[in-house]
Amino acid sequence: MIIVKHLSHSFGPHWALKDVSFSLDEGDFVFLSGPSGAGKTTLLRLLYAGLPVQRGEVSVAGMNLKKLPASKVPLLRRQVGVVFQDFKILPGRSVLANIALPLEVRGLSRQHIERRVRAVTRALGLEARLHVNCGEISGGEQQRVAIARAFVVNPKVLLADEPTGNLDPELSFRLMELFKQFQAYGATVIFATHSTELMARHPGARIMRLEQGLITRANWPGAEVLPLELRQQPGENGQAPVEAAMEQDRNGADRHTAHHAAPQRAPSAQPRHMPNLDSVPALPDERAARSMPRAHEVQADPAQGPVHTPQAIHPAREGARRHAPVSGQARRRV
Repeated sequence: MIIVKHLSHSFGPHWALKDVSFSLDEGDFVFLSGPSGAGKTTLLRLLYAGLPVQRGEVSVAGMNLKKLPASKVPLLRRQVGVVFQDFKILPGRSVLANIALPLEVRGLSRQHIERRVRAVTRALGLEARLHVNCGEISGGEQQRVAIARAFVVNPKVLLADEPTGNLDPELSFRLMELFKQFQAYGATVIFATHSTELMARHPGARIMRLEQGLITRANWPGAEVLPLELRQQPGENGQAPVEAAMEQDRNGADRHTAHHAAPQRAPSAQPRHMPNLDSVPALPDERAARSMPRAHEVQADPAQGPVHTPQAIHPAREGARRHAPVSGQARRRV
C-alpha cells in the first residue's frame, strides 16, 4: 500500500529527510515518532503529494508519486485521508459543512452526505455540534472535526499528524480506538505522535522513529534503519557520509520531478466499507444525541457502494440479507 525507497527531501541547503526507506501493507498501523523538526510532517506531506518527490521513490495506493502528474493528484487524495496538525478547517462554516466538504467534491447526494456525516460525528461525540460554526467550538472539538473529515471518505490510507495533540489523555485513548477500527477494516494508518503513553498502551504496534531526517529506530523488517556509523561519523567537510553523498547528488539526474512523468492509470475502484464503530466507547456528547437519525438508515449510493458506519449494513451476497445487522462473525478478520 505504501512503498518508500531512499527518500530524501531538502528545503534549500537543509535536508529534512535523508535516505528514508520503508514499506507498509494494507491494514498496517505504524506510530511515527521523533522530536519536533525530525521530519515527520515532511514525510506525511510527501505521502499525500503535498510536496514533490525530489530524490528516491514513493508509491501510495498503487500510484507512483514521483511520476504522478498534477492532474492525477485528486485521484490520489480520494484514497488518502489526512488529519493535519493545524486542522485546516474553515472557521466560518459549520461542523457539518467542514466534514461534508470532501464528499461534496465527489458529487454525492445531499441526503447521502448528511447521513454519512452524522454516522461519523456520532462516534466522535460531535453530533450535537453539527450546525455550530467551527470558529465557535473548542480546540479539541476542532481537532475532532479534522479527524471526522479524514474518516468520512473511508480512505485506504490514513495519515494523522499529531491527531491527539490538543486532547486530554482519556479522549486520546478513545480516539485511538477509532483509528484501530479503520485499520481493522483494511486502512493503512501512519499515526505521528509525541505521546509515549499512547504508544505504551499498544506494545505490539509498529514504531518508526525519525531523528534529524533519518530513521533511527524501527521494530519491523519493512523499515531500513541507517547504520549508526553512517549517522554519526563525519566526512571530510564535517558532514555525515549520508549528508555528503546527498550534497554531491543535489544537482544530479535524480532530481527529476513529476512534469516528466508518464501518464498514470487510475487505481481500480474497489468498493470499501467503513468500520462498525459501535464497539468504540462513547465520546462526550454521544449519549445525549441518541435521538438523532441512526446510521442504519443510510441508503447505499450505487456509485460509492454501501456505507459501513455505526450500525450500518454489511455487504451481503444475497439481496434478502442486504439490511441484516453486522455480526461479530461477519466482520472482516485481519
